[in-house]
Amino acid sequence: MSERRDPFRGFVDSISEWNRMREYGMYGAEPAQEGQRRTHATAWVPAADIFARGDDLVIRCELAGVREEDIDITLTGGVLTVSGERRSDLDDEEVHFYTRERSYGHFRRSMNLPEGVDGRKIKASFEDGMLELNITDGAVYPEPERIRIG
Repeated sequence: MSERRDPFRGFVDSISEWNRMREYGMYGAEPAQEGQRRTHATAWVPAADIFARGDDLVIRCELAGVREEDIDITLTGGVLTVSGERRSDLDDEEVHFYTRERSYGHFRRSMNLPEGVDGRKIKASFEDGMLELNITDGAVYPEPERIRIG
């Protein structure tokens, strides 16, 4: 078996990069102090793990407290987007919060998939707040096409 190539080499999650650049603009090159990192812009972006299981690519998104019917998954131009909404079951006018660390509302997480991924090969499952997307043969990275000069 040949050495496996990483199809995500050079992969940049655009949301993470935008957040990093925004933090750089707000706090400079120094890392943000504890408590400063979390803003409305960064509070509700679901955490994701991306890994290979054999030849399949697997993406897991942590969506605790989100109902399955509130999740939307799309693939457009090689960009996979998981979006939806986490709703609060508490009425802000009826309760007084001493602390509120969980974020609610709409979320969106987009990531570029390796070239050639077919949406028909993506299977999604959702259990216990974990969304798992299995992309059949998604970890098989095609050999680059060599182009001869002249």
